[in-house]
Amino acid sequence: MTPADYGWDEERDHSFTRFRADGLVPGRVVRAERGLCEVVAEAGPVRAAVLPPPDAEERLTPCTGDWVALRPATTAASATVVEVLERRTAVVRSTASRTSHGQVLAANVDTVAVAVSLADPVSHGRIERMLALAWESGATPVVVLTKADRCADTQRAAAEVSEVAPGVEVLVTSAATGEGMDALVAVLSGTVVLLGPSGAGKSTLGNRLLGENRLATGAVRESDGKGRHTTAWRELLPLPHGGVLLDTPGLRGVGLHEADEGLDQTFAEITELAGDCRFADCAHTTEPGCAVLAAVESGHLTQRRLDSYRRLLRENAYAASRTDARLRAEQERPKKDIARLRRAINRSPHRKA
Repeated sequence: MTPADYGWDEERDHSFTRFRADGLVPGRVVRAERGLCEVVAEAGPVRAAVLPPPDAEERLTPCTGDWVALRPATTAASATVVEVLERRTAVVRSTASRTSHGQVLAANVDTVAVAVSLADPVSHGRIERMLALAWESGATPVVVLTKADRCADTQRAAAEVSEVAPGVEVLVTSAATGEGMDALVAVLSGTVVLLGPSGAGKSTLGNRLLGENRLATGAVRESDGKGRHTTAWRELLPLPHGGVLLDTPGLRGVGLHEADEGLDQTFAEITELAGDCRFADCAHTTEPGCAVLAAVESGHLTQRRLDSYRRLLRENAYAASRTDARLRAEQERPKKDIARLRRAINRSPHRKA
C-alpha cells in the first residue's frame, strides 16, 4: 500500500514540493501512539518517532488520519515525523482539561458515520450531539442505524431519527443479515470514520465493510445495552471497494468544542426560525415575538428539541470559556458581582444582628 491508496492526491502532492526539497517524503498516519506513529509512506509502512514540538501552540501532534512530512530512516537514525500537514477536516471533542484546545479524534475524514444501535432505546439527544461534532468537522455526516434485525419497526425508528437529523442521510443496516449494506457502501466515500458508543456495533459493521474480521468485537451487557471497548486505539484500514476506514474506540462522553457551525446545521430548523424572531439576540426563552417559541406552541417544533438545542449551546459556550480568558471572565463576572454585593451587605453598619 502507498499514500495514493490512502487518499494522497495531486493537490497535496503539489503543496508538498517544499518538503521534498528538504529530503522529506509524504506519509499518512494509520495509527498514533505516544511518541510513535505507524505511517504508510511511498516505500511502504514505516514506524516513525515524533519529534517533540518546540512550540506546542504552533505545531500539531500527529493523529490517526493525518498527513505528515517524514524524514526517512538512515543507518544512524530512525524515521521521524517532522511536520503534520494542514488538516482539511478534523473531528474534535472537548476534554476535561481547563486549558484544553480539544482532542482530535480523527483527521482528514470525508464521511462521519454515526452508529446508532436499534437493539436499544434510541437516544435522540446523543444523536444530536454526535451530529454537531460531525458537522463541525467539515466532513459529511451519515447516521447508520445498526442491528436492524433486532428492531420490530425499523421504518418508524428511521423516521424518528430523520426528524432530529435534518439534511443527513439515515440508513437502516444489519451486519448480521446484510440488510442495507449495499446502500451504505454507496454513500461512503474517501476516509470514513465510525463514531458511536460502545455496543453500537461499530466494529461488527466495520468488519462487514472490510470483508473480513479485522476488528475485535465483544458482547453487550443485557442490563444496559452497553459494550466493552473492544477497539483500543484509532486505526486506518483500506476498504476493498475503495477509500479507507477509521475505526475508533466507543465514546462514553463527547463534549462539544467550538461547535457553533455544527450546532447551526444540526438544529437547522431552529436556526432558520430564529431569523424571524423580533430581536436579533433572542434567546428563545420568554422574549416577545420569538418565532422559535411560536413554533413550539403550534406543534411545528418539539419542546424536547428546543431543550436539547439550549443545553448543547450552553455546553459549547462553557467549553469555549475554558480556552478564552476574556469570555471566561465575562461569564464569571455576575458571580463575582453577587459575591461582592453580599460582602458589602455583611459589612453594612445598618445590618441587623
